[in-house]
Amino acid sequence: MIDKRKSRYKIIKWVAGIVLILAAILSSIAWFLNVKSRPLLTEQIKTLLYKSTDSLYTISFTKVTTNIITGSASLQNVKITPDTNRYKKLIALKRAPNNLYSVSLKKLVVKHFHPLIMYREHKLQIDEVIFDKPEVLMVNRQLDFNENRAPKPIQSPYTIIAKSLKEFSIKSIFFKDASFKYRNNNVANPAVFSIDDLNITLVDLLVDSTSFDDPSRFYLLKDVVINLKDYNYPTPDKMYNIKLNKLDFRASTGRLRISKFALEPLFDEMKFGQVAGYARDRFDISMNDISLNEINLPLYISKQELRAKEMAIANGFVSVFNNNSLPKGEKVKRIGKFPHQLLQKLGAPVLVDKIQLKDVSISYAIYNKESQQRGKLSFEHTSGIIKNATNIDNVKNTNPIMEASLTTYLLGQGKLDVDFKFDLASKKGDFAYSGVLHEFNARVLNQITKPLGLVRINRGNVDELKFNFKANEAGAKGTVDFSYFDLSVALMKNDPEKDHLVKRGLLSFLANALIINSENPNAEGKFISANVNYTRPDSTSFFSMIWKSLFLGIKHSVGITEEKQNEMRDHIAKFKAMKASHDMRKQKRLERRQLKERRLKNDRR
Repeated sequence: MIDKRKSRYKIIKWVAGIVLILAAILSSIAWFLNVKSRPLLTEQIKTLLYKSTDSLYTISFTKVTTNIITGSASLQNVKITPDTNRYKKLIALKRAPNNLYSVSLKKLVVKHFHPLIMYREHKLQIDEVIFDKPEVLMVNRQLDFNENRAPKPIQSPYTIIAKSLKEFSIKSIFFKDASFKYRNNNVANPAVFSIDDLNITLVDLLVDSTSFDDPSRFYLLKDVVINLKDYNYPTPDKMYNIKLNKLDFRASTGRLRISKFALEPLFDEMKFGQVAGYARDRFDISMNDISLNEINLPLYISKQELRAKEMAIANGFVSVFNNNSLPKGEKVKRIGKFPHQLLQKLGAPVLVDKIQLKDVSISYAIYNKESQQRGKLSFEHTSGIIKNATNIDNVKNTNPIMEASLTTYLLGQGKLDVDFKFDLASKKGDFAYSGVLHEFNARVLNQITKPLGLVRINRGNVDELKFNFKANEAGAKGTVDFSYFDLSVALMKNDPEKDHLVKRGLLSFLANALIINSENPNAEGKFISANVNYTRPDSTSFFSMIWKSLFLGIKHSVGITEEKQNEMRDHIAKFKAMKASHDMRKQKRLERRQLKERRLKNDRR
């Protein structure tokens, strides 16, 4: 029994010894390969980058660590730097790219680089390359010889590496939490645009004898995926914050999605204009569920030109407010501020063939100094299509008109179908607008007529409001056909003691009796069509011009013409004269009665 136990112990010791020897041998081999692979890997990385970029870029790093068992490596303090002298030579040779990149990071990690395959098959295959928190500077310069070039290198990198490698591939390249800066060197005094916390994944990079001509690849890649969780950028004037939430883009589908975009003012409605120092429009914008389809990524990379087939925006609002009690001043001149004019001033070329809106609300509110109240005109649940949104010259030369066909609800009640035609090439901001506002109760207009026009609508029903205008920065000309019945109004004034608007009784009576047409067409079937010629002050915004031109047509239709207003002024003047004469006679009668009473008292004494 004792001999059997001794035999077992000897076997265990023998097995343990063999295991220890094998472990020592494997550890030694791993150490040897690690040490030997580092110089080879270092040289391969530097040579490959230098040769594959036509000697434009060099890479430097302070330390390389490798692990042959896990097939991983890391580079410390990495810098990828462009050679500006070489860039100038490539420009002369017409081989230079439009973009130059500078990249720096503390650590670059390579996972599963398969050294045995590289030794035996001369294939450098890498599963993952991770750029952890890199700082990337991209400088763009448009070069004429790059126009209409295919989205791939000028020369196949395989011709450069073929002598040493049959294949170079990376399954995934990750830029994690990247700090990205962009400088546009195509303009004088270029500003630097920056964005942080950007995640970019380059999918399936392949350099071999076939990848250069593979039509499913662009820049030798199968796909590019971009993600941004949150982005917050204060505007240069410190009046707004621009916010993006959850941006996702995939190049293989050309689709970009944004969960939410917001332009958030940093001050409340009344304080905003006070901080600006004049009656400046305050915008509050929030858009959800934004998507762009079929984006041309290669074109954007080479020229920073954004082209997309379709854009969709759902569930959002645009709110504009102006404190009209503040001074106008020179700064408030709104020349070149119409929507299509602002599109032309964008720093980057843009073309979106179709923009689809769904359930977007638009409002324009003004604080009126006279009434000391806030009037609001809103267009709710707006849906429709905008076509040919562009600022690209050659596209505008072919089709200079941007069209918008929208359906909305005025103040949430009356259905409004409206069409815009914007002349993208016009220097004066030419555009046209026409539409039909369908039946609704006229009293809903009190939200805007009371605080801004000091008119209260007591009752009234609208059958239809048709309009057709041509406009530009100078003003708007067109027609308004307003069909309604049973209209009655009251004129208002501000009463400081009561802190609200009160009815002007006599004027309201005269207005309904002498001015206001209670229906259009009238009992005889006569219809009043209004011809409007609105001259736009420089301080009037786009939305305000449209509202005021329509309001002029409405006023004319209901009978508030200059002729009738003069007639009403004559009646008021006659009434005031009659009242003054009546008051004078009353005062004289009072004086005679008082004199008579004094005489009676004296007689009694």
